[in-house]
Amino acid sequence: MVPPSVGESVLLRDMLIAWWSAILVVAVGFAVALHFVKPAPPDYVVISAGAEDGAYFAYAKRYREILARHNVVLEVKPSSGAVENYERLRKEGSGIDIGFVQGGIGVADDAPDLRSLGSMYFEPVWIFHRVSGTIDRLTQLEGRRLAIGPEGSGTRRLATALLTANGISVPQGKLSELTGSAAAKALQQGEIDAVLLVAGHQSAAVATLLREPKVRLMSFVQAEGYARNFPFLSAIVLPMGGIDLRQNIPGQDVHLLATTANLVVREELHPAIVGLLAAAGMEVHGAPGLFQDKGQFPFVKGGDFPVSPEAERYYKSGPSFLQRFLPFWAAIFVDRMIVLLVPFFALLIPLARILPALYDWRISSRINRNYGQLRVIEGELDNSAADETSAKFSARLDQIEDRVNRLSVPISYNSQLYTLRQHIDMVRSRVKPQATADRDGRPV
Repeated sequence: MVPPSVGESVLLRDMLIAWWSAILVVAVGFAVALHFVKPAPPDYVVISAGAEDGAYFAYAKRYREILARHNVVLEVKPSSGAVENYERLRKEGSGIDIGFVQGGIGVADDAPDLRSLGSMYFEPVWIFHRVSGTIDRLTQLEGRRLAIGPEGSGTRRLATALLTANGISVPQGKLSELTGSAAAKALQQGEIDAVLLVAGHQSAAVATLLREPKVRLMSFVQAEGYARNFPFLSAIVLPMGGIDLRQNIPGQDVHLLATTANLVVREELHPAIVGLLAAAGMEVHGAPGLFQDKGQFPFVKGGDFPVSPEAERYYKSGPSFLQRFLPFWAAIFVDRMIVLLVPFFALLIPLARILPALYDWRISSRINRNYGQLRVIEGELDNSAADETSAKFSARLDQIEDRVNRLSVPISYNSQLYTLRQHIDMVRSRVKPQATADRDGRPV
């Protein structure tokens, strides 16, 4: 018999041989899963907002508060406006992950790496003027002193597009870069004839000019025509008394144009952060307002950039199952582990059925291969002559028996081993009568 230490090492080797393939398959499964598992989301991102006294900056600060609840730091960087935000997002290595971009500014073909999280709110286009008489068309402002915002601002780009569409060429000396409160003050003092603002009704400049008796708000009689010619514009109505019911401001319905403020991110921004931003967008911009119904924003149709799939999924289905019950980082951890463990269990279950059969085949084949040699000896015995020596058969049976005695198998396979030994003895019993006849010269 084989010494126990040798037998144990042989059995260990058999187990390792049976399991090495399983280990290899599982390792390959993990490698494939790791390829599809995104790294953990960052805990620090940067948004490019507008001027510190503008709406973009104010909204960005609210986003910062919401992301802070989930231990994500959002740095808010001021800018000159939507155009600079867009250029920062386009520029590689700018360090900007997120930005507010005014509708109509971006061009998807020029920025293939940008994705939209949707339009967040209307940005009305206000034209206040001091011109006597009714002004309801831009052509009526030709030759006037206009303030259309600084270079690099979304307001100036939009104003230029509208003036060009009307064939208005304003002499450079009559175009002012003033905007916001500075432009409102200049209009009040008569330094300019009209100002174009793109801002919410809550902005200080708009609120001031709506209550200035010497200033009038232009109603776009061609609002629907503009909306058809500029897909990024919408025709909206400021209802009579919408600003102040007691003082009835405005005194009648006013037709306005509006673009949208869009939240744009770089394509490589982690999906988990995109989900947080989408949730923040719904919280900040989903309430009803002067120009919008409840739940109207955010919306993802008709934007300048492809919509982020993660944001679109969030708007349709809300947070993931895990994020409904777990804190943000815990949900992300569990979600990543699931991606890793699914292939593990998917492979482990069938392997748990295959490996025992493979191990059984390996041990049993070590025993059963000796039966082939026994069959050969039996066949030769059937065909051997009576006077043929049987010594060679006995020696071959001794070799088989010696090999069987040195076999190391688990205890559960001992019955097969002892059965094999009995069969060796049965064949040997057929050899002995022939061996006796050879020694005595006559049969027994």
